[in-house]
Amino acid sequence: MDGKEFIKAVKNITEEKGISEEIVYDAMEQALITAYKKNFKSKTNVKVNIDKVTGDIKVYSYYVVVDEYIEGEEYTDEEGNVQYKEAEINEDAQVLLEDIKEKYPDAKVGDVIQEEVTPKDFGRIAASTAKQVLTQKVREAEKNSIIEEFSDKQDEIMIGALAMEDAKNYYVDLGRTRGILPKNEIIPGENLKMGSSVRVYISKIEATTKGPLILCTRKHFGFVKRLFESVIPEFKEGILVLHGVAREAGVRSKVAVSSLNPNVDPIGACIGEKGSRIASILAELNGEKVDLVLYSDDEAEYIKNALSPAKDVIVSIVDNTKERIALAVVNDENQRLAIGKGGINIKLASKLTKYRINVKTMEEIQEEGNKN
Repeated sequence: MDGKEFIKAVKNITEEKGISEEIVYDAMEQALITAYKKNFKSKTNVKVNIDKVTGDIKVYSYYVVVDEYIEGEEYTDEEGNVQYKEAEINEDAQVLLEDIKEKYPDAKVGDVIQEEVTPKDFGRIAASTAKQVLTQKVREAEKNSIIEEFSDKQDEIMIGALAMEDAKNYYVDLGRTRGILPKNEIIPGENLKMGSSVRVYISKIEATTKGPLILCTRKHFGFVKRLFESVIPEFKEGILVLHGVAREAGVRSKVAVSSLNPNVDPIGACIGEKGSRIASILAELNGEKVDLVLYSDDEAEYIKNALSPAKDVIVSIVDNTKERIALAVVNDENQRLAIGKGGINIKLASKLTKYRINVKTMEEIQEEGNKN
């Protein structure tokens, strides 16, 4: 690759990949300095100039003129350890005025003297280095471009295709890159097939040395939240408000909703005509049950609604500040419903309302009172 071919290659790649030419040239010069030092056993006082018109590459050694050698200094850090501070001017780059007066009679202290030291066969090294630098910068640009493209996708749902799997993960084709869907992050009991499309919730996006890391899940409560927002247009229109989701993936979710329009029933809007809207959500959740909870600013009323399907619940707030405790009084028939199988109903109601809910019958309260 001659100089003009190199300049052309840089222009083509920087335009195609959206990379700054200055970044490429700076990286190229630094790489050539390293290559020169390695191949020609040079000291550290070297710099490389690339002519951005002709592509000619020249290597220079440089010296700063001093009247006496400047050395580094010792100092003591905050922990009392002796450290060494390097001199502002590198030791290799210093030359005494008296040593160069004969060759450079006009030199004075502080001047920088440059001498070209470009080796005859440096073109071969430069060509190889140029290819490496351009390849590296293209990879970096593509990684950055993907990160930028996906930067606003975190905490959102995306649709991809199951491209491959290994013992622990599925890999989801999301277009320019693949997301990782750990097998312990799918909905319990569901069976995903290679090549099929799948909705995933993007839980994490991170730039790594190997490229963008995009972690996906179908178990996160945000997956249910985004499903509702994508299926039910009234959320995007600002008519309905989704206040929170509590979820035990594969078992049950509770979704708190309200309406800003008194003429729109939030529960009915989520269910849809003949249950069409909620049916599509349930199908995506692999049969996971969903309780629609009417949100209320009245905390006792909100907790009562969250304990559905239990009925005839009387709620009193014990502490609404630090510990946030509520007491729900029910009859014998509804106590089982309020707690739920394995305690799942009261667990999700507590998560949703952010209250520690105690469910008791009046008889239990009276018995406790008699003991005290």
